[in-house]
Amino acid sequence: MPSKAINPSTILSPSLAKTPTGIIGLDEVTLGGLPTGRPTLICGSAGCGKTLFSLEFIVRGAQQFNENGVFIAFEEKANELAANVASLGFDLNKLQQEKKIRIDYIHIDKNEIEETGEYDLEGLFIRLNHAIDSIGAKRVVLDTLENLFSGLSNQTILRAELRRLFQFLKDKGVTAIITGERGDSSLTRQGLEEYVSDCVILLDHRIINQISTRRLRIIKYRGSVHGTNEYPFLIDEEGISVLPVTSLLLNKPASTERVSSGIPSLDQMLGKEGFYKGSSILVSGTAGTGKTSVAASFVNNACSQKNRCMFFAFEESPRQIIRNMQSIGMDLQAHIDDGFLQFFASRPTLYGLEMHLVAIHKAIKKFKPQVVVLDPITNLITVGTVSDVKSMLVRLIDFLQEEQITVMFTALTLNNIVNEQTDEGVSSLVDAWLQIKDIEMNGERNRGLHVMKSRGMKHSNQVREFVITDAGLDLIEVYLGPEGVLTGSAREAQKLLEETGQVLHTHAISRKDRELLRKRKVLEAKIDSLKTEFESTEEELNKVYIEEEIKKEVMQQTREKMTELRRGNINVNAGETKAGKKKK
Repeated sequence: MPSKAINPSTILSPSLAKTPTGIIGLDEVTLGGLPTGRPTLICGSAGCGKTLFSLEFIVRGAQQFNENGVFIAFEEKANELAANVASLGFDLNKLQQEKKIRIDYIHIDKNEIEETGEYDLEGLFIRLNHAIDSIGAKRVVLDTLENLFSGLSNQTILRAELRRLFQFLKDKGVTAIITGERGDSSLTRQGLEEYVSDCVILLDHRIINQISTRRLRIIKYRGSVHGTNEYPFLIDEEGISVLPVTSLLLNKPASTERVSSGIPSLDQMLGKEGFYKGSSILVSGTAGTGKTSVAASFVNNACSQKNRCMFFAFEESPRQIIRNMQSIGMDLQAHIDDGFLQFFASRPTLYGLEMHLVAIHKAIKKFKPQVVVLDPITNLITVGTVSDVKSMLVRLIDFLQEEQITVMFTALTLNNIVNEQTDEGVSSLVDAWLQIKDIEMNGERNRGLHVMKSRGMKHSNQVREFVITDAGLDLIEVYLGPEGVLTGSAREAQKLLEETGQVLHTHAISRKDRELLRKRKVLEAKIDSLKTEFESTEEELNKVYIEEEIKKEVMQQTREKMTELRRGNINVNAGETKAGKKKK
């Protein structure tokens, strides 16, 4: 991978020219690189990476900055060096053929020096001068000083020759690296090199609890400010990578854009939209509560949205995770095939915490994901204390916030003091905290999820039942029965009981409706019968009244006729008689 070099124009100290090394992260720590035209001492114990550091300085210079380099080796031959760094992708033979670098091996035998008498570095200067001029070198490495001065026991001569060597390099105007082995009580065995060097970098390879950790520290840097902390560095197939400590200033950007959790019902609990982009989320819970499933669902949804995701697994292999997630309806393999998902799986004991941080930092820089998952962070406690893990996560969160990468951590809760402390420690760092707890009731175990915190948004304070099915993950509102909160089969039984009651209630209402209808019909029939009876009675009564009226009228007429007859009105009767005869 091409290393990210600092442009010399970005050097913060304009008064001192610097030469970028091309080593990942180092130019950020040194604020531009090594002092141009001056010697730098790289010291450390055996196996700390001095030779590789100086070789990468030469190779990066030739490949990335068009600065030729000379490597003077006193321990290893050119073919041995070429073979040692071939696995890193450095083709020293090709670079030598292109006259971009020159590797000279100088054999120094102490016995031979004693036999020839007085010893000085004049021969080295001539040889070095020729090598520099032959390819127009801008960079020089001498590896290592101990071999060069192994034949000198006179401290006075040694100091004089050492000063001559440093002055020679300055006069040539080359940016030089001189490697030296660390002494018992000083940075170097002679205890002099660190004083005459303009820049001193100490490499350290320590073993703590059987875990290897490499660190780098800039002891001094004349004429320039520089980082003063110890910086972890990693040696892998791409060379050296140094992790610069991120800024301690809390000036990270804050996005208002939301990203879905992959569980719609969980998004509803988080203001209906999910997490903030670039935020950090913690999912904690006991074993088997589904923390990895929540993280995988988050990744699955992000990949479906064409976002790059990186899954750092410290407990399960990628194949295990892919297989397990397939059982609940998530095809992570498809996202890997499409190039949206990468797994980075390793046991925590592979590195120390700092080395893990370097490896994570490097992988993220290379893949440039939008979403990162670490599962589970509690496993990191096996290689460090709670305080160490928290310190590492603070640096990681700072870096991810700077890059606006959304990160989800999972943490195992074992209900012991150590893990509770981890939860509390990490939970104060993150923006959102989801907690999954076991709910044991009626002889069965169910899961309950609630949002402990979610900065910057309104969120639900309700506990939801967290269910995992073949179709994926879901959150169900907790059922409140007559005896309190019900989950699992108790909830289903209570729902069935209530559904049965509803059916019975509906049936009872229907039966009452029919009875009411029947009674209505009976009543209406009675009303019709009464109406008929009433009409009959009314008609009967009316018949009597009419007969009486007719009787009254007939009697009145009869009475009037009698009255006329008594008055002698025979004409009336005669007329009537004649009229009656005419008619006959």
